Amino acid sequence: MAYRLRVVLDVEDDVFRDILIDKSIHLEDLHFIIAKSFGFKGQEMASFYRTNENWDQGEEIPLFDMSEDANSNAMSNFATTEVLNAIGDKLIYVYDFFAMWTFYIELKSIQDKKGLELPITILAFGNTPEEAPEKHFEAMDLAIEEDLYDDDSNFENIDDVDIDNF
Repeated sequence: MAYRLRVVLDVEDDVFRDILIDKSIHLEDLHFIIAKSFGFKGQEMASFYRTNENWDQGEEIPLFDMSEDANSNAMSNFATTEVLNAIGDKLIYVYDFFAMWTFYIELKSIQDKKGLELPITILAFGNTPEEAPEKHFEAMDLAIEEDLYDDDSNFENIDDVDIDNF
């Protein structure tokens, strides 16, 4: 069985690839397939992120396990079927954390493609820009309510605080 994935690069112009892959490959293989289909060498750090229908970023699955005890997620530990198993399932893929190339992946169909040598890029639309677009991360406006602080918090010197009362 094969998965047809739509992989959309998050840039101003439309740039996407439809890729047919063997559904049993690991995410590490998918990382290299996506990178190469967009003209990258696949040598930069990358992560997949689980997501929902609203593209909210969820659990990270990094290229390598970088935890001290080697017991966290890594792409080589996940088959594609573990994160994409129904039509419409989605992933976010970030390639090269300095450039922050961001891709949106959706499982478009599951097909019986016996005899084909996979992976295959079945549709390529648009060209990858020379540079990644600048990402704008905006913090939420966190209004501080006045009633969060009592009158004792208005002190002029840290030495005036009686820490034994906390």
